[in-house]
Amino acid sequence: MAAATLIACTKSPTGRNQLQLFSSSQLEQMGNESYAQLKEQEKLSTDQELIDYVQCLADELIAGLPAEYREKSWEVNVFDSDQINAFALPGGNIGVYRGLHEIAETPDQLAAVMGHEIGHVIAEHGNARMSNNMLIGLGLQVGSIVASQKTDNNTAAMIMAGLGVGAQVGVMLPFSRSHESESDQLGMDYMAQAGYNPAAAADLWRNMKVASGGSSPPELLSTHPSPDSRIDDINDYLPQVMPIYERQVAAGKGGSCKRPATD
Repeated sequence: MAAATLIACTKSPTGRNQLQLFSSSQLEQMGNESYAQLKEQEKLSTDQELIDYVQCLADELIAGLPAEYREKSWEVNVFDSDQINAFALPGGNIGVYRGLHEIAETPDQLAAVMGHEIGHVIAEHGNARMSNNMLIGLGLQVGSIVASQKTDNNTAAMIMAGLGVGAQVGVMLPFSRSHESESDQLGMDYMAQAGYNPAAAADLWRNMKVASGGSSPPELLSTHPSPDSRIDDINDYLPQVMPIYERQVAAGKGGSCKRPATD
């Protein structure tokens, strides 16, 4: 019972209480399997400049993460799709879609998205979301599949959505406002530590707002709160994180990745 309690009652990196019914090893297994499935389903980019750019940003962000995550062997891929999206999955997996490169106009802006997605992983928001779904009956199938290690296509899609990959698999499970706000803060912490200006997070969401002016919003917006509310929250948090960025700049650390030109 004590072990179950330890798994179920945890605190997030910012001190929030949250429910976690899955172990870290279970989450990593699900994340790795979901990532492998996505690589089979989606076309990988062969644009080496873009691949190197995204890998560079990932390397600099990872270098500033807590030791448990910094020491993981992360896999980073660019998907050759117009989707305006990115994700990170437990087990050390990052995916960026080519379409996001056109919206994230600077390395700082792309670092904001990638840091945000890494924040979801480190805060184990996927664990909390699937745990809550299990308690209200929506995730019982997921729980039984994890126990039996047999996954059909529908359940695999639900697991991916629970972990944070939604629009790509046709299942929409938005993170809660508290999860999004926490990941914005964590992402800003990570990008500042990597030498990227956290103020660019607000610029990125302004770009997203413009991109959502058409008939359908970018995939990244489909599972996120409105840009206006998160821009306000980002600006409120800036005074706490800017000193980290300024120290890194003064020390000449990070912020070295160069954005390749778009077509």
